[in-house]
Amino acid sequence: MDAPLHERVASDLRRRITSGELPVGAAIPSESHLCEQWGISRGPIRQALATLRAEGLIGGGRGKPPVVRSQSMPQPFETFLSFSRWVQLMGRTPGQRTLEIARRPAGQEACDALGLEEGEPVVEMLRLRLMDGLPAMVERTTFVWPVGRLLFDFDCDSGSVFAYLSGRGVDLSRARHVIDAVGADDTDAALLGIPRGAPLLRERRQTSSAAGEPVEFSDDRYRPDLVSFTIDNSQQAHPALLRSPSHPLAARAAQGETP
Repeated sequence: MDAPLHERVASDLRRRITSGELPVGAAIPSESHLCEQWGISRGPIRQALATLRAEGLIGGGRGKPPVVRSQSMPQPFETFLSFSRWVQLMGRTPGQRTLEIARRPAGQEACDALGLEEGEPVVEMLRLRLMDGLPAMVERTTFVWPVGRLLFDFDCDSGSVFAYLSGRGVDLSRARHVIDAVGADDTDAALLGIPRGAPLLRERRQTSSAAGEPVEFSDDRYRPDLVSFTIDNSQQAHPALLRSPSHPLAARAAQGETP
């Protein structure tokens, strides 16, 4: 079934913004132009523009034509999209380089996160995640052995690990995210092309089945000049944590530049 008209218009404009076809500061095509392009009335067009305003992609209004404010594309963690799927939804190209995947005895942090006894076998994976070919995140993931062993039959550079595991029947229904900051260690620095000690945004994710059985624990470290986290909340709704590419000014500040 086709998506509603306003969602299709919003998706097309979102793609044009995140791809750079409509760069920051560019004017959005007028309502009359969009109506003509899509062959529809102003109602769906205005709904689409309202959606993009809520996402922070465009600004303006009150008599002023809307303009592109940011190329960010918020991704709510509550929807539990994989990194690959999130990047694809922005109209960009995800990528990954698997540096290591191995069976090892569980360390203390993994034991605490996964409810294991120290020394139980787990599968550890180290990957560099890419956005349009740019190093964006270092992913250190530990899987419980019955799940992780499935990855030895999978090319982890070919796509989403979560999509593959879900296709093999692994229940990845729930996750808990802890967000903080950490200095880049030697591995982070080498893979992300940044100085040792440079600040990184860290997301530690604990994934479990619908029944609460632990499946994996991940320590994901993002370059703050490429990705940011936002919390949206209201008195009527539970907070929603969003992951998004950083605003251009935030990226410059992270690199030590002044606006």
